[in-house]
Amino acid sequence: MGSSNTGGKEESAEGSGEEPPLSEARVFSEGEKVLAYHGPLIYEAKVQRAEVRKKEWKYFVHYLGWNKNWDEWVTADRLLKINEENVQRQQELLKNKSTDKNIKLGRAAQSKPKSSTDAKVEKEDTKTNVLRGKKRKSDSGAEEKDADSPEKHVKIQFPASLKKQLVDDWEFVTQLGKLVKLPRSPSVDDILKRYLDYRSKKDGMIAESVGEILSGLRCYFDKALRPMLLYKQERQQYHDLVPENSNISPSTIYGAEHLLRLFVKLPELLAYVNLEEEAATQLQQKLHDFLKFTQKNQSAFFLSNYDGRRVSQEESKERDSL
Repeated sequence: MGSSNTGGKEESAEGSGEEPPLSEARVFSEGEKVLAYHGPLIYEAKVQRAEVRKKEWKYFVHYLGWNKNWDEWVTADRLLKINEENVQRQQELLKNKSTDKNIKLGRAAQSKPKSSTDAKVEKEDTKTNVLRGKKRKSDSGAEEKDADSPEKHVKIQFPASLKKQLVDDWEFVTQLGKLVKLPRSPSVDDILKRYLDYRSKKDGMIAESVGEILSGLRCYFDKALRPMLLYKQERQQYHDLVPENSNISPSTIYGAEHLLRLFVKLPELLAYVNLEEEAATQLQQKLHDFLKFTQKNQSAFFLSNYDGRRVSQEESKERDSL
């Protein structure tokens, strides 16, 4: 899963007492077990509450087998009835991710830092939707420190429309075989600069901390793109545009689609950074502000359809065998 607790606390219903549109009846009942989309995969969940919020039905779901911190409010389009057809759909999506043996609710066991060579080989096949958070027990059976603890783990909440953007992104590339047409405009560099201008005008000055965070995001993006942020279908495109040993920065070529994937991975990357609780909280707030800015400019930053070169099944099989 991308980010935990996108609404984990059971807040009071917005617009409590509102009547939903006549055309929109409650589809799922409280206590009903369902299948729920989270990112590109489907998980078993249970509807704990159903309420009308802003004139539409919202469902507070608990993902079975997972901590309540992952509970969240979702709309009906994220849920499926449990039947043979939908269970088969769930299994097919999971099969596509079978190369990652540790997938569970979008998170895999977080391993200790590896050598650059080992990390390069392993992370080539890391799926962009997987956020590794919790450590498993060691071979001796002793439970290692939970990297998902609040004081050590920066949690990122994604606006609903950006969550959908991640799902659409996954479907375009892995299901429809379409790629983002590159180079993108605006590029990652352009977006970071626009945000810096936005904050400068709003605050009346350029905050040094904001500049440092944006520089850090650019650095993380350039370093993490190839090993962590690309789907298999996109690797050849990367090699064509960013040749080995070139001085080309991916942040000048790729755009918001791939930058958003970085935010899915940031909690994993930042888990190795020694941050004080106050610093982690401030960083988290600034990252959320950046995502809000991205959401406000979503139509300008993101493609509504990927019209890049279509990847044929033959090409995909050939690359998978490499």
